[in-house]
Amino acid sequence: MNATLQSLIRAVEEADSSTLLLEAVQNLAAARLEGSVPTLIAALGYNNPGAAVAAVDGLIQIGEPAVPALLDQLDRHNYSARAWAIRALAGIGDPRGLVTLLGAATADFALSVRRAAARGLGAMKWHWFPDDLLEIAQEEALEALLFVAQQDEEWIVRYSAVVGLHCLATAISANYVDWRSQILAQLEQMANSDDNWAVRGRVWMAQQQLLATTAVPQTQLVAVQPSPLSAMDWHLIMEKLYERRDQERLVFPEGDPRRYRELAVAIAQNPQNS
Repeated sequence: MNATLQSLIRAVEEADSSTLLLEAVQNLAAARLEGSVPTLIAALGYNNPGAAVAAVDGLIQIGEPAVPALLDQLDRHNYSARAWAIRALAGIGDPRGLVTLLGAATADFALSVRRAAARGLGAMKWHWFPDDLLEIAQEEALEALLFVAQQDEEWIVRYSAVVGLHCLATAISANYVDWRSQILAQLEQMANSDDNWAVRGRVWMAQQQLLATTAVPQTQLVAVQPSPLSAMDWHLIMEKLYERRDQERLVFPEGDPRRYRELAVAIAQNPQNS
């Protein structure tokens, strides 16, 4: 551990006021050093929302190297820290957080978590997914976002679902034109019926931009840089997605939105499967 990192971590550990803690976490986050991940994650559990926000921002900037520790945080019993960790995962967009975001977007009781998860589902690093996993992953994201857009009572969460659907529609390849059509149909319904003008405004923007563009050919979705995930990572992601799909269909028929609520309860009760 270099001297700079040691000094920044020590400042966080020795902060004796909320103001000093906030400043120390902000400084640590700004350094964007991978070695700061454990300390930034610890800051998620402090009773200091400002420090937690700074820690989330820092973890998002660090990105993929922070994901394993964030997923480990989901196994803890501190809901506040877990909620902040979900927001960080949503901002990073790493495929390993996909199943967690699916459950959080559709069923978490905190609107701020549902809001972040809905945005994160649309902005996943879809270009990292192998062809044999991309279809099921995007289909699950689509169904979750459609559910949130249709069912969530909080306008800010529906707004985020629109953002997520907009991003997802731009990532869906030309092979899945029907999915893009479903998104456009949902946006049209919300443009005519949503009771919040901010949501309608975001819908109209999405409609204009999507109607002005066409679906992207699959060959153009190849990442400039290859995914850093291992074969085992992809195996575990696939396993979790298929397990989620199997659980959904055991309880409710295809298309029934209640299946998301039931699954989220199961995930919350067994965090090791998140």
